[in-house]
Amino acid sequence: MDVLQICVIVISMCFTAFRPSIGQKQNLDSSLEIYRKLFETKRKDQMHALKNMIELNDINQQYKIIDIMLKGLFKVLEDSKSILIGADVQADGPLPHDEKLKDAYSHIVENTAFFGDVALRFPKIVHYYYDRNSNWNNLIRWGISFCNQTGVFDEGPHTQLLNLMAQELGITEKSPDYKNPFKDEDDDFIETTDAFRKAFKDEEKRRKKEDKRKELRKGPRISKTKSEL
Repeated sequence: MDVLQICVIVISMCFTAFRPSIGQKQNLDSSLEIYRKLFETKRKDQMHALKNMIELNDINQQYKIIDIMLKGLFKVLEDSKSILIGADVQADGPLPHDEKLKDAYSHIVENTAFFGDVALRFPKIVHYYYDRNSNWNNLIRWGISFCNQTGVFDEGPHTQLLNLMAQELGITEKSPDYKNPFKDEDDDFIETTDAFRKAFKDEEKRRKKEDKRKELRKGPRISKTKSEL
């Protein structure tokens, strides 16, 4: 699978949402159970997309894909948050019946989970973008809080995801026994080979130089005279 295909798959994870079909007479427990099943299906798709990205084993391409993915993901989170707050949807209340609200609800839950997956597996790359964006920090804090109240993560294989993500990102204080499950005994993450670590360092140096050039270009400019306009 080439880089473009992987990029398309990863980005599509952020913009597509599973809509639970909920009848008016269903109670909170049954509607939540329906959504959990749909959520598990979505999670399998997310894991597949993540696996493809990991198997690239190319730090430069992973940087590019994660950069594009995060911008799209946080745009979806921001829009969905506004929709839910505007409609006064409560995280611990019944799942909404309106299609637009169902999409927004699903986008918050699914994208928050997917961001956690990426943050835990590619912490250095994620921190490179995430740490310099306070709006993203506020959005994911809200997203984690919302998800914790939904009950979606109370059972099943994802019960620890939100807590691990919050600790990894510094949103909550790391517990003494905290350990990123994707971190091996040699203190390395998925990037295990010498060649990969070298590529990572080279990419970080290149990015820092690129940032410096951007800052220089943002410096004072001489305004054009009327004759030049």
